[in-house]
Amino acid sequence: MATYNEKYQLQILPREKVFRDPVHDYIHIQDSIILKLIDTVEFQRLRRIRQLGTSSYTFHGAEHSRFNHSLGVYEITRRIINNFVRNYPSLEAGDGLWDDNERLVALCAALLHDIGHGPFSHTFEGIFDTDHEVVTQKIIMSPDTEINHVLKLMGDDFPEKVASVINKTYPNQQVVQLISSQIDADRMDYLIRDAYYAGVSYGAFDITRILRVIRPFNNQIVFDFSGMHAVEHYIVSRYQMYMQVYFHPVSRGMEEVLRNLLARAKYCYDQKPESMKHSIDLLIPFLEGEWNLEDYMRLDDYILSSYFSHWLLEDDDILKDLAYRFLNRKPFKSLLSSDDQRDELTSSIQNEMLAEGYDPEYYFGENSSFDLPYDFYRPDSTSTRTQIDFLTKQNQVVELSQVSALVQSLTGVPRGEQRLYYPREVLHTILKIPEADLTPDQEKIIAAYNEETNDVTFNIQQRLF
Repeated sequence: MATYNEKYQLQILPREKVFRDPVHDYIHIQDSIILKLIDTVEFQRLRRIRQLGTSSYTFHGAEHSRFNHSLGVYEITRRIINNFVRNYPSLEAGDGLWDDNERLVALCAALLHDIGHGPFSHTFEGIFDTDHEVVTQKIIMSPDTEINHVLKLMGDDFPEKVASVINKTYPNQQVVQLISSQIDADRMDYLIRDAYYAGVSYGAFDITRILRVIRPFNNQIVFDFSGMHAVEHYIVSRYQMYMQVYFHPVSRGMEEVLRNLLARAKYCYDQKPESMKHSIDLLIPFLEGEWNLEDYMRLDDYILSSYFSHWLLEDDDILKDLAYRFLNRKPFKSLLSSDDQRDELTSSIQNEMLAEGYDPEYYFGENSSFDLPYDFYRPDSTSTRTQIDFLTKQNQVVELSQVSALVQSLTGVPRGEQRLYYPREVLHTILKIPEADLTPDQEKIIAAYNEETNDVTFNIQQRLF
């Protein structure tokens, strides 16, 4: 029986293959197992899963898929490993440097890290209680998947190794940190790629420099101190992308429409089956809460979108209206809310919605989007967050926020906002009412609207930061 090293050498391609990529120029493939994984049905399905979900309704160019993102994560990981092999190869056991026997498990984990994403990713997960990381591990481990069969070409235990990287339990934490840490191949690719397709410059940072200064040390991933400013730039870029793109209020307004649309479909299937005239066979296992991996792999963005088109023809008025709003980009309007005014403002909005004939169960939403731009490791914290460490010329390890005043200002403090979503028609109706005729509820809504619209220098900054 061939050893792992023999299998590894045998699967190396006689000539390198490339994929042309708008972000990285070329994606370089040197291992036949990587090509075989790309050709599996499970990986090809990622072509039909959008990377940014509803963000394309705000940034119209952001139509890219998780397929090209996954290739990008693979390529960044490959470049990092090549740098490690050239400059920091392990020479003896326990020296804490890079052991190139880990190359293939790292590359496979990088390529497959998003394989378990479902249609409209996080919104779908919230409605149907799925978890893409759990599904990713199931796909890798299931004997019924093509991915599992390909991985087993490197040994019966190889799928388990790759899955443990996704699960962050793989013994070599250098491999895990390449794929999942505060500055990893996944984040670096999606920031640059999402910014490119969204047409914004926020996500731009000096990845060339970062890939030059990243290094293995003492069984972890660190960065040369000379690269501190490039890492600072990365942290700020990540912060700006979350605030300006990922948390954009219009994208979240479309997300609320989608969430309510799926919730109404579930209600109609459970309580009003006679109103569902068109087949939704592929969604039924999720509506009933009894789905398996095969059911999951049948779904993608295109399948759901075709169902939305069918729902325009159903008898249920709410289902039809929400489907129309989503397919034709009619996002819910939002009001910025603080904790002390949330309950009163919610009550006022819902009262006005009821007066206009909108059911708050399906036309109201609360969307809180917060992100922690950076944090350092705290032993008493429940978070498994890893910190970013730098290595000085004296081989001292120092944590990023200790040497960067810029990053320290962003450290440990969640940034974001809480918004209340509702049909914009409600606001349009209120804005037409003479000020003297406004009810107390309408006055509260107008006050919140005017405060956000007219004062962007104090109140919004106070709430965000």
